[in-house]
Amino acid sequence: MVQTNDMSKQPLVTVVIPTFNHAEFLKQALDSVVAQTYKDWEAIVVNNFSTDDTIEIVESFNDERIRLINFRNNGIIAASRNRGIEAARGKYIAFLDSDDIWYSEKLQVCVDQAESGAQLICHGELWVNTDNSRREIMYGPAKRAKYQSLLFRGNCISTSATFITTQLLRSVNGFDESDQIVTAEDYDLWLRLAETKPKTVFVRKILGEFHRLKNSASSAVLRNLASEKTVLEKHFALQPKTIFTKLKIRHRLAIANYGAARQLSQQPRQALDLFFSAIRLSPMFIRTYPGLIILAKRTLLKKTES
Repeated sequence: MVQTNDMSKQPLVTVVIPTFNHAEFLKQALDSVVAQTYKDWEAIVVNNFSTDDTIEIVESFNDERIRLINFRNNGIIAASRNRGIEAARGKYIAFLDSDDIWYSEKLQVCVDQAESGAQLICHGELWVNTDNSRREIMYGPAKRAKYQSLLFRGNCISTSATFITTQLLRSVNGFDESDQIVTAEDYDLWLRLAETKPKTVFVRKILGEFHRLKNSASSAVLRNLASEKTVLEKHFALQPKTIFTKLKIRHRLAIANYGAARQLSQQPRQALDLFFSAIRLSPMFIRTYPGLIILAKRTLLKKTES
């Protein structure tokens, strides 16, 4: 039976996997956990009352290390992750989104780092797009994960690539469950963790795959931008009210607009507005100009072809 009440053995690692109607991906995610060379783990699948075969997939493993919790998160994935943190028995927590996978040595590498004193560990990932194009991404480095750098230069950590001490996560009360920061709740967590100055290690090795399910609709991009800006406003409010800080804030907002504009290549009007907004906020943010030129060339090419 998958769900077990045997609490006699406390695992060293808890894997938290929130899921909703991802049965087709969940099996691969769980397969990648079961295949780990490091075996002292428990996996908690936090199921948002899926209507597909999620429960059957979990039960098919018949592994007492895998626990199923049915939990209604009302569209807030942060609530599911927090439920997993609450139920965790491990000294360490690793997050795995149900559409991502790990390579077999991921947990062993992270445990070795953690047992040597690291409190927050993040490794490289292979980004896999829906068209099967791939890109290797290395996060960090450690100096980029300090609070001021995270705040003013942007996120450099990926949720499915993190391995964190349970005590540290609980000390900051886990993820913020506000519906105003959905899709950016992880960024907010990394910022709040950075304020505690944890010993952070970035492993320069690809230990998993981040599967980028296609969702380039302008509404999704703009919602994520709004969430990111809400997180930024929350943390900007804590900064000193100096002219230098105000300039840094404008530059950071320009970075956010630029990032969203790059994702809106199929909606040139919206992308153009964001590029120009980035220029108004921070004219010296040089990357905006090549992005604007590329957008103009693509738009003209499409008009020519039509």
